[in-house]
Amino acid sequence: MIHARGLTKTFGDVEAVRGVDLDVAQGEIVGFLGPNGAGKTTTLRMLTTLLRPTSGTATVAGCDLVADPVGVRRRIGYVAQGGMVGPYTQVGDELELQARLYGMRRSEARERVAALLEKLDLRGVEQRTVMAMSGGQKRRVDIAMGLLHRPGLLFLDEPTTGLDPQSRANLWDHVRRLREQDGVTIFLTTHYLEEADALCDRVVIIDHGRIVTSGTPAELKAAHGAATLDEVFLALTGHGLREGAAA
Repeated sequence: MIHARGLTKTFGDVEAVRGVDLDVAQGEIVGFLGPNGAGKTTTLRMLTTLLRPTSGTATVAGCDLVADPVGVRRRIGYVAQGGMVGPYTQVGDELELQARLYGMRRSEARERVAALLEKLDLRGVEQRTVMAMSGGQKRRVDIAMGLLHRPGLLFLDEPTTGLDPQSRANLWDHVRRLREQDGVTIFLTTHYLEEADALCDRVVIIDHGRIVTSGTPAELKAAHGAATLDEVFLALTGHGLREGAAA
């Protein structure tokens, strides 16, 4: 679903991404990890066509990232860190509008919205505004937005940030079911290493604009003699803060 070679991105004199090679197979759940300023967000934005690479090649969901960005957008879903629905918007109306923008007929849009709300445990929220919902419900609405057009590949950017442990575990279950029941390939970023350990088939760690390791959580822990992914992450990226670094 993702095949990238030599992806780079520079901003003036800053090399944010320095030759990323990345492969994600169909049906995988892959976690993309890295400290602040490592190039994680920039890579994600390139793969979702929000930034044009400075150099390198990539095929995403069967389409060339540079030559056919519209084709990529038609085949992927993207759930950003921030909320995707306005706080005063009624959930059902917004989802139906977005489905119509994807070209669905009104009846088809309503059926699709109803099916997604059922799948994501959001029954009965159609007339509620986002501001009246819990954090977990808001994120599930965001995921519904990203799934309206039935993408084969879903990008989730820090999907559980700010959620309580119960809401986080619930969202993990929904992500697993998307893969198991619908065959959706999922590429997610997270700063919660226990989340990557519990949820991901494989994790990829980026630092200073380059991929530094890739493997299953068990493989990486065994290779570094570590009990947790946190220990692996710190061994590879260090303990220094990156608060002022670029994304």
